[in-house]
Amino acid sequence: MDKLKQIADFIKNQHQAKSFIPLHEPMFGGNEKKYLLETIDSTYVSSVGAFVDTFEQMMGEITNSTKGVAIVNGTAALQIAMQLVGVKPGDEVITQALTFVATSNAINYTGATPIYIDVDIDTMGLSSESVSRFLEDNAYTENNKCYNKKTKKSISACVPMHTFGFPVRMDELIAICNKWFIPIVEDAAESIGSLYKNKPCGTLGDIGIFSFNGNKIITCGGGGAIVSKNENFIKRGKYLTTTAKVPHAYEYVHDEIGYNYRMPNLNAALAVAQLEQLDSFIIKKRILASRYQEFFNSLGIQSRKEME
Repeated sequence: MDKLKQIADFIKNQHQAKSFIPLHEPMFGGNEKKYLLETIDSTYVSSVGAFVDTFEQMMGEITNSTKGVAIVNGTAALQIAMQLVGVKPGDEVITQALTFVATSNAINYTGATPIYIDVDIDTMGLSSESVSRFLEDNAYTENNKCYNKKTKKSISACVPMHTFGFPVRMDELIAICNKWFIPIVEDAAESIGSLYKNKPCGTLGDIGIFSFNGNKIITCGGGGAIVSKNENFIKRGKYLTTTAKVPHAYEYVHDEIGYNYRMPNLNAALAVAQLEQLDSFIIKKRILASRYQEFFNSLGIQSRKEME
C-alpha cells in the first residue's frame, strides 16, 4: 500500500492535483489563434481552404511520404485506408486484441470482420510471432491472395496499432505479411513523430493513418490524415473522401459511392499551428517520461520506455 500511495502522490504532483489525468494534455502556445482568425477572415471555414492544403503538405514532409490526405477523424481515415488496399465487404482483417474500439469499428465499416491477434508485452503492439503462428495454422494462399481455411474468406489486410506511440516490430510483420500477400495498414493514430529504425511510423506499411483528436500529442479538436508513399492511394483517397466528385468547374458528377470525410479548414488551421510545434512537444514528453522512469525505478518497478 505504501508503494501505491507513493505512485498516487507522484502522479498527482506531476499533474498539478488534477482529478483527471489526460493521455495528452492539449497545448496551444503557437499560432493557433492567429491561424483561426485568418481562416475566419478568409470565410473558407469548411473542407476547402489554404490551411487544408498546407496541412496535407506538412504531413507529407513530416512522414517523408507523398502529400497526405486531410480527413475529418482517425476512424474515417482508417476505414478509407483499408478500402484503398482492397478490403471489401465479407473479407477478414487481422488486427490486435489491445487497441481502442475505433480500430474495430473502422474494420466493420468496410463490411469486413476483425481477427484479433495477441500483442507483444514489450511493445504492446501486434505480435508478429502470433500473426505468423495464426496464419500457418489457419490460412492458405491462392493466386497471390490469402484465405482463411475455416471461413474461406479473404484475409485482405493487417492493421497493427502503435500503442501510445511505441512502434510494433514492423520489419518482422512486413516480412510475414509479404509472404502471405497481405497489405499492411498502419494505425498510427497515437504515433505522430514516432520512429521505427529512423523511419516515421505510418509509412512503414502500404498505407498509414493518424488521429488528431483532443487526447493526441497533436490535436486540432478532431481530425485525421492518410499518408502513403503510393501516389495512387493518395489521389484516390482524396477523391473518395471528397464525395467521389469528378473534377469539373460546375457539373456535379459522382461516379461511385463517396464519403464526406474531408477535414474542415478551421481544424486544419489548428493542425498546422500544432505541427509547427511537434518537435518541442516531443521534447516535453520525453522529459515527462524520464521523470516517471526515475520514479518507478526508485520503487523497483519496471515501466515501458522508448526504444533507442
